[in-house]
Amino acid sequence: MLHLSESHSESSAEGLRPIVHCLSIDKSYGQVKALQNVSFDVAPGELFGIIGPDGAGKTTLFRILTTLLLPVSGSATVDGFDVVKDFKAIRKRVGYMPGRFSLYQDLTVEENLNFFASVFNTTIEENYDLIKDIYQQIEPFKMRRAGALSGGMKQKLALSCALIHRPSVLFLDEPTTGVDPVSRKEFWEMLKKLKQEGITMLVSTPYMDEASLCDRIALINKGQILKIDTPANIVNQFEKTLWTVQSKDMHRLLHDLRANPLVDSCFAFGDTHHITINNGQLTIDNLATYLSDKGHEEIIIHPAKATVEDCFMEMLR
Repeated sequence: MLHLSESHSESSAEGLRPIVHCLSIDKSYGQVKALQNVSFDVAPGELFGIIGPDGAGKTTLFRILTTLLLPVSGSATVDGFDVVKDFKAIRKRVGYMPGRFSLYQDLTVEENLNFFASVFNTTIEENYDLIKDIYQQIEPFKMRRAGALSGGMKQKLALSCALIHRPSVLFLDEPTTGVDPVSRKEFWEMLKKLKQEGITMLVSTPYMDEASLCDRIALINKGQILKIDTPANIVNQFEKTLWTVQSKDMHRLLHDLRANPLVDSCFAFGDTHHITINNGQLTIDNLATYLSDKGHEEIIIHPAKATVEDCFMEMLR
């Protein structure tokens, strides 16, 4: 079921016609329902995140919005054009960076960029101001074949090619998957600069920490939208008491925490476990005693502020 937050309706309330509009989109592959009743709007100039794990339906949704797939039912428009009836017009107006590197690996950096510019009847020079900050980072390697680039360099080249015709909407499908943390950070800095150019961006990612970098996000799982709101609003709506817990034996700690009847939920988060408490009946001292009696050592328990990932895990429950 789709849960619409107050923020979902704000774009129309502000008088802005949504640049991306989805209404009750369904898509199935045989018996597998990839998308179920997906509806949302994206305002012009917005950086909108589609956040969810692998297999949630993110790529299917992007392929429908970029006219590469047809929905089973429902409707969608991009920049005012219907994704089924007006696919040719949409393809001229959108940029698409798929999850897998899909440029010509035998062509050089410069040849790839020139090729995509020619496809859209433009030139590198005509829109160079838009890609300048990105392209300058890979220009020293412009004679290198794309297949020989590092992950971060491939990412920058793919983004440059997606932008070369100055699209009104840019779709980025898991753009930071498989790249190093430094390249991830650099990529999001580039998106911030592109946002200042007025380009609307839809970014899908399985990384919950990237959600906070978006204006609004849609949390998606198994083809269904769980929540649409700003990252801050989603976090602020988390009502349960949340603690982080550590001990010397983290694997056994996870089991013992889940065995405690006063612990409502427990999930591994990096080097800590995040737990929520049932009805406030448990104190930190009580939990520390419980774990000590179970033989745990070096116990550390702290109150914590919820993250988008905490909220997502709670919604899945």
